[in-house]
Amino acid sequence: MSAFPHRQSAHCESGVVANMLTASGLPMSEPMVFGLSSSLIFAYLPMVKMAGLPLIAYRMVPGSIMRGVTRAIGVKWNAQTFKSAEAGMQAMDAALEAGQPVGIQTGIYWLPYVPEDMRFHFNAHNLVVSHKQGDDYVVSDPLFEETNLCDAASMKKARFVKGVMAPKGRMYHVETLPEDIDYARAIPEAIRRNAKLMKAPFVPMVGMSGIRFMGGVIRKTERNKPDQLKPLLGHIVRMQEEIGTGGAGFRFIYAAFLKEAAQKLSDERLAVASKELVDAGDEWRRFALSATKMCRGRKAMDVAELDRLLNVVADRETAVWAKLRRI
Repeated sequence: MSAFPHRQSAHCESGVVANMLTASGLPMSEPMVFGLSSSLIFAYLPMVKMAGLPLIAYRMVPGSIMRGVTRAIGVKWNAQTFKSAEAGMQAMDAALEAGQPVGIQTGIYWLPYVPEDMRFHFNAHNLVVSHKQGDDYVVSDPLFEETNLCDAASMKKARFVKGVMAPKGRMYHVETLPEDIDYARAIPEAIRRNAKLMKAPFVPMVGMSGIRFMGGVIRKTERNKPDQLKPLLGHIVRMQEEIGTGGAGFRFIYAAFLKEAAQKLSDERLAVASKELVDAGDEWRRFALSATKMCRGRKAMDVAELDRLLNVVADRETAVWAKLRRI
């Protein structure tokens, strides 16, 4: 039986990468993985639709965490996709039989251990299959406290579901680890990359400008299309608090990275920035709470208040990243 170290995490991709690196002999926390990958972002993308509404992103696209860690510390992965489901399942079984746990990309909707109220059609959910137990697969899904079992038919469906971001049976494992990691170089470089992403001076819908842009969209929606205001606010809150880790959640993960980085580099300035980013995450939560109350009629609709709250968020994140750029 595999001794793969299952650890619950806040987000699937960062949790899987952290757990697989740790299992391969390079102990690493989820926040350190997320921070090194430079994946924190905000983007309001009206040209990309999700159920007819704009895509709102609080982290870089799926796959960016693994790619970012590879760039930051030089770990190499063996990754492959498959033209047929049969070939993909056979390859996974062969790896497990050889004692090699594998990370896989799946459609979360088709995983039987996921509660009904947590299921939605998202085809970039990452997890680790550690070994087989009879005909079932033992799954280390970092979103859950314990490991779970998945039958072969459901596993096959989840790995080869069609649609946006179709997994195509994607399977991966650590191939080589760096001999050592120069955190004094890797951490500041990762922070600088992320600061550049969040500043995004020429893209008004991305970074801190994007947060303010969304506040303006809320105001314009009330003025021009009032019947669409509540659906828009409900969508914003769902994207922030329910789809994946959400906006505030990613801020808290990055803040934990800054706190860990402060300890590794003995730099108190990073610890201060960590606390300030937690405050920004709290402001995101205040915005979500107010928007939810307004949608449900428990508070008078006030788009000016929502715009103000988003500008407070943007102000706080601007201050944090200005401080981090100076470091």
